Amino acid sequence: MALDMLRMEDIINYGSKCLPYLIPFLFLLVIACVLLFVTKQKPEPSRKLIRSESVIAVILAFALGVTGICMGPMYSSLSLVMQPAKVLSDETAAAGAQLSSDIGDEGVVLLKNQNGALPLAQKKLNVFGWASTNPCYGGTGSGGVDSSTAISLLAGLKNAGFELNDELSDFYTSYNTVRETGSLDGNTNWTLPEPAVDSYPDAMLENARSFSDTALIVIARIGGEGDDLPTDMSTVKYITDEPGMAHEGDFVAGQTYLELSATERSLVEMVTANFENVIVLYNGANAFELGWVDEYENINGVLTVAGPGQDGFGSLGRVLSGEVNPSGRLADTFVYDLTQSYNFNNIGSFLYDNTQEFADKDTDLYNLVSFVNYTEGIYVGYKFYETAAVEGLIDYETTVQYPFGYGLSYTTFTQTMGDLKENGDGTITVDVTVTNTGDVAGKDVVELYFTPPYTNGGIEKAEVNLLDFAKTSLLEPGASETITFTFNEEDMASYDDQVNRAYVLEAGSYVISIRSDSHTVLDSRTYNKTETLVYGEGNARSTDQIAATNVFDDARGNVTYLSRADHFANYAQATAAPTGYSMPDEVKAVFLNNDNYNPEDYNNPDDVMPTTGADNGVMLADLAGKDYDDPLWNQLLDELTVEEMSTLIAKAGFSTIEIPSIGKIATNEIDGPSGLHSFFKPSMKGYSYPAPTTLACTWNKELARRLGEMIGQEASEVGVNGWYGPAMNIHRSAFSGRNFEYYSEDAVLSGEMAAQSVAAAQEKGVYCFLKHFALNDQELNRNNQLCVWANEQAIREIYLKAFELPVKEGHATAAMAAFNYIGHQWAGGSSALMKTVLREEWGFNGMVLTDAALDGYNYINGDQAIRNGTNAILNPDLVEETSVHDQTSATSVLAMRDSTHSILYAVANSNAYMTDGDTASLSWETVFYLCLAGVILVLAVCEWITIRRYRNRIK
Repeated sequence: MALDMLRMEDIINYGSKCLPYLIPFLFLLVIACVLLFVTKQKPEPSRKLIRSESVIAVILAFALGVTGICMGPMYSSLSLVMQPAKVLSDETAAAGAQLSSDIGDEGVVLLKNQNGALPLAQKKLNVFGWASTNPCYGGTGSGGVDSSTAISLLAGLKNAGFELNDELSDFYTSYNTVRETGSLDGNTNWTLPEPAVDSYPDAMLENARSFSDTALIVIARIGGEGDDLPTDMSTVKYITDEPGMAHEGDFVAGQTYLELSATERSLVEMVTANFENVIVLYNGANAFELGWVDEYENINGVLTVAGPGQDGFGSLGRVLSGEVNPSGRLADTFVYDLTQSYNFNNIGSFLYDNTQEFADKDTDLYNLVSFVNYTEGIYVGYKFYETAAVEGLIDYETTVQYPFGYGLSYTTFTQTMGDLKENGDGTITVDVTVTNTGDVAGKDVVELYFTPPYTNGGIEKAEVNLLDFAKTSLLEPGASETITFTFNEEDMASYDDQVNRAYVLEAGSYVISIRSDSHTVLDSRTYNKTETLVYGEGNARSTDQIAATNVFDDARGNVTYLSRADHFANYAQATAAPTGYSMPDEVKAVFLNNDNYNPEDYNNPDDVMPTTGADNGVMLADLAGKDYDDPLWNQLLDELTVEEMSTLIAKAGFSTIEIPSIGKIATNEIDGPSGLHSFFKPSMKGYSYPAPTTLACTWNKELARRLGEMIGQEASEVGVNGWYGPAMNIHRSAFSGRNFEYYSEDAVLSGEMAAQSVAAAQEKGVYCFLKHFALNDQELNRNNQLCVWANEQAIREIYLKAFELPVKEGHATAAMAAFNYIGHQWAGGSSALMKTVLREEWGFNGMVLTDAALDGYNYINGDQAIRNGTNAILNPDLVEETSVHDQTSATSVLAMRDSTHSILYAVANSNAYMTDGDTASLSWETVFYLCLAGVILVLAVCEWITIRRYRNRIK
């Protein structure tokens, strides 16, 4: 979530929450003023007594009102603002800068390089496109980065030794200096400023031709939290009355934001007509339609930079100059026509027309229930395109322009596989030798895929599936490196949600291949499985605590899912847009939100009230480093009162509270996936790294691990214990506004990169909130009680897999529940997700936090959360509806105890308790209460003096 810049509605919202606490003060103030006048004729002793008592009462009421505000609606904000200001050490800042540059160097993807155009021999460069002076450094919202100190695109080129045509950049700067940003309320201005070609002075173009025959065209697209990218620009706001903005006719009906505007197309025409050597840079994390680059003979080079962060444009300069050999690979598939994508009809806004009874009665913003159908099932991204090509559904060459995993280099490599080796323990090992056969040093990526046996009409299986990957070191010409992969055969199992209701490794031939991208095979070996293996009850996969079985049948809904059977015979039916917008009666009967959820309906009469408020003398520091099941936890939990537990659960916005009775100190948590930053205390921040999509484009696990190490180091220096990241959702669609926060369309690439970062950060004591768990793959209607309908196979293989790997391999101890519903159940209230899958199957120990519980979100419910495996409420506004209301039943108190255990376990194993027991610093709450006690003491003394003086005057 994100708390953006303070707006008038925020001020009004906070004011309305604070006012009730000041009513006694205002009431007494009015009375005091009245008494000031009506007591003028009273005898002096009575007059002074009444006035003194009035002043004391008013001051006391004000102090208590301020206390209520500070410990109520303003608690989370104050907890962040009152944190001591700390900054990174020079050494850490320098290390962050180096890592940012390293990620940028390997995250630039070279897509086209004909005629040896790159690296550029010509050091004089004309840079065209308004985005050259106002590029995208990442995205907006909680995953945004501070670009105020970032290396600009033009500075990155100049730092690499290029001489630029400043007349062009001055022209763009004078045209417009403002890029529209995303809006959390979905009211984004999608303006794409670009000067019309007839506004370019003839003399300026003539000067540019004389300056250099080489031109770089920059096209950029930005996304952000709260809104998805438009699929039809004719229906959104992108024209404004301000000078230097978009133009009428830039888009016609049916054109998307991820196509060239008419003005951009005219720019391309102008540049290609005037310059011999043209290079195109696409700057954005959302896969863009680039088919037009092949229409012009003199567009010799194409590169993409997803989100460069603070230093990534320096990398662009180094790649263009040849100082760095590009080694990035795409994390998504780039197709020629996004409107023909398999799920294009099932992305966007779909509102039920018969759910008025579930509307939020207090706001007009979130008053309907919405839905989205994941009709494509497991066939997401390259898994669809590669399978559809084999089945004859599509012509691959005219559909896919740049495959998943694609990227070029300035040198050439060969890759050869050794034989598969079965190790006797269910694992398989294979060596891949990479040799640099070119003329310059470079790094290569080894992409290991498998193709499973498929039976027509049987378990759905994609033709190509990423199994593992690795990146070589820098190889000099002629040098070789051998990379050894070891994987479990169970990693090739498919989830059968129809017959076995379990993971199944079917008998047959499994082709293990190395590819330069998802489509191009370099070498392969075959693994033969002679017998089908079902990972059912009593035979769980080696990485599972218990065997996985169906728990999301209710999320399947009344949806036709895409099937490979008979060469995708149901493609037209499965990929069609929804025709019905009414929620079925059987779903309405079980749909829950704050209006109809009653915790008493879910109480278990057999539950026994646990011990609370005991005096066992156990402190939280005593549990640091101990297992989740250590018996000492029970003694500690017995000490807590119901009030302490409920407050810990409810007040968890960017922090966890202090609990003096067990020596628990307050902790700090912070956004975001591209680097630590706080909306409340701007000085509390780390380095602004390239976007996670850029990190994924490096295909370098070591860089991901280094990022986690830096997050851990930075957190310790700026006083942070928890990181709201990494973000693990899938690029289901190119139009998702938060794709820049997420890694890839592929769960293995996403999950492995995240696992490395999480493991490294947690080694340094930072608990990492994997978010948004789960199926929060679009921004449209994310708070409109969005029901995601998906089959269990897709849920497990595509959308949960990315979270599964950092839990199992990275040992994550925190997660953030998604805003959306899974089927008819809010994700944070889904026991199947939070208990069965996360904890029982995957063995997760730690806390789950909701996403932001703000006014108008009529379904984030504290009672429902804690009873179903979610432990804490990200409650920056302290919305009353999200508190735990049932504090008397044994069922609820047991749920509070479990939630408290999970929260405290994450905290006890964090850097908050890696300080040799030195936790003596006073929290701001303690200081506040000491000050309040001082005020009350002073008022008590004043009261004593007032009474004594009154008695003396009477005498």
